[in-house]
Amino acid sequence: MADAHYRTALVTGASSGIGAATARALRRQGLEVIACARRGDHLKALADEIGARFIVCDLRDKQAVYDAFGDLEVDVLVNNAGVGRGFTSITKAKPEDIETTVGLNVTGVLHATRAVVPGMVDRARGHVVNIGSVAGLHGCAPVIYGASKGAVHLLSQDLRMDLSGTGVRVTEICPGRVMTGFFDVAFDDEEAKKKFTSGFTLLEADDVAECVVHAVNAPWHVNIATIEVIPTEQAIGGVQIQAARTGTDS
Repeated sequence: MADAHYRTALVTGASSGIGAATARALRRQGLEVIACARRGDHLKALADEIGARFIVCDLRDKQAVYDAFGDLEVDVLVNNAGVGRGFTSITKAKPEDIETTVGLNVTGVLHATRAVVPGMVDRARGHVVNIGSVAGLHGCAPVIYGASKGAVHLLSQDLRMDLSGTGVRVTEICPGRVMTGFFDVAFDDEEAKKKFTSGFTLLEADDVAECVVHAVNAPWHVNIATIEVIPTEQAIGGVQIQAARTGTDS
């Protein structure tokens, strides 16, 4: 059962994947859920299924975010909306993929947080849950995505300091590979996607949603700061050594 002081949760990127699973999980905990995403048809189907409210909003539209969220009384904000465009070497990334990924993963999260958190502080009650990634904690090849999730990691740490003493908790959940539609958008090449999503059993969206519930259900004096959750067969870290580029063939 969720903290008795928490009544309402706003989940971004709730039309599918981790967001939809989290909306379902929090609704089962008895919270009123407001599901937010860009795809209205998916949101309506989810809202009808679980008995939730929904808001159609693109978090890259700053004014739309403040118009949609500014007057909401939200106890739990789950910043889940994100994208992985440019999931390749920086040398091959399209400039527009940088704008898309940073605009949603970083700027959108900041505006959503700015719109909602002041009300939490006024009520001395609230919980911000940021869905990060192991790519934000460890070096990884997809530079654009990793940089955006690295920003979410520091945002979570900084926000925790900023809100110290207000009664508002901040949790960052950093999943490894999760089997969702994320990879359909991240990869243009079907073979590259297949290689990245095969070879071992990936996490499911429900696995990450349960981490959200665990953090939200912690006693009021406990802030679960960071959860790193990965598939059993995925190992993070290590050292990769490559031959130096000399400019000559050998």
